[in-house]
Amino acid sequence: MRIVDIREITLPIASPIANAYIDFSKMTCSLVAVVTDVVREGRMVVGYGFNSNGRYGQGGLIRERFAPRLLDAEPAALLNEAGDNLDPDRIWLNLMKNEKPGGHGERSVAVGTIDMAVWDAVAKIAGKPLFRLLAERYGATADPRVFVYAAGGYYYPGKELSALRAEMRSYVDRGYTVVKMKIGGAPLEDDQRRIEAVLEEIGGEAQLAVDANGRFDLETAIAYAKMLRAYPLFWYEEIGDPLDYQIQASMAEFYPGPMATGENLFSHQDARNLIRYGGMRPDRDWLQFDCALSYGLCEYLRTLEVLRIAGWSPRRCIPHGGHQMSLNIAAGLGLGGNESYPDLFQPFGGFPDGVKVEQGYITMPELVGIGFEGKSDLISVMRQLAE
Repeated sequence: MRIVDIREITLPIASPIANAYIDFSKMTCSLVAVVTDVVREGRMVVGYGFNSNGRYGQGGLIRERFAPRLLDAEPAALLNEAGDNLDPDRIWLNLMKNEKPGGHGERSVAVGTIDMAVWDAVAKIAGKPLFRLLAERYGATADPRVFVYAAGGYYYPGKELSALRAEMRSYVDRGYTVVKMKIGGAPLEDDQRRIEAVLEEIGGEAQLAVDANGRFDLETAIAYAKMLRAYPLFWYEEIGDPLDYQIQASMAEFYPGPMATGENLFSHQDARNLIRYGGMRPDRDWLQFDCALSYGLCEYLRTLEVLRIAGWSPRRCIPHGGHQMSLNIAAGLGLGGNESYPDLFQPFGGFPDGVKVEQGYITMPELVGIGFEGKSDLISVMRQLAE
């Protein structure tokens, strides 16, 4: 049993949208295939992975630095003790050979993308859905029913309030009970009008979360907090720069409602610093670490351990990214839910074909691996790379 090839292609996921910091007109994504010599039901086992939106594809790092380390390793060094499957932790250690600590940068995205493909392959070799395998491996109780919220509400060129309302209405009509919109890309007064328009549209059928994408300095963050606390929001997300823990800590004085952050923190050390110094409140706040951007599930497990030691429940984690990898982690390890992009970043966002949102939850299908084979538009792209 061995990895025989690792392939990468960088694909566009461009869209004419913007948040408070960036536009997505040139956004790309790395798609990776980890090809093994294992055959299951007449087909060779290939694990697939890709990086989350908001960070660009990492083809150079994957092809030139990380993939060669696995292909050059002794095959037995990448297997588990029984020799009957790949070992994600041993593979992760091989990926990170000769890497200095700290300064995570873009390498965390490259490693996280490969790691996703490895776990897909491991579950396929085991013949199990990844969420079932994770629950068995780490002593959890698998729960196929996962909370999801609809992320959208970006700034579109020429988008009027009526179009924003129609977008949010469409999510509620599809079964979502929480919807999210962007703020910080317009003056506060304009954002307030946008928020009030959405709240009027969704009424009591759903809750609204708002996301500043790290745009605010302390003065602006406080001004928005004073405005936002008048509304029954699900959360106020990523208020200031991700590494400015002081801004985050200060906001608890001005915003009593739930806050959320973490999608741009890429290691368990960064997660620990957020908990130590960011003033996050385990009774109401939410953590959004995304394994696809932060060295993968192997590192995410270390992050969960950091949270456990600090007294946080995994139920306070709702990962960023809207991908099926985090859905499996949520179902297998008891997270609080997952982000969802019903219309954006296709074919990578969304659920397997036929999966519906019902009262804010989806039910995981019993698909082997991560479940990419159940999403017809996505697996057709994946198989062009490796099958």
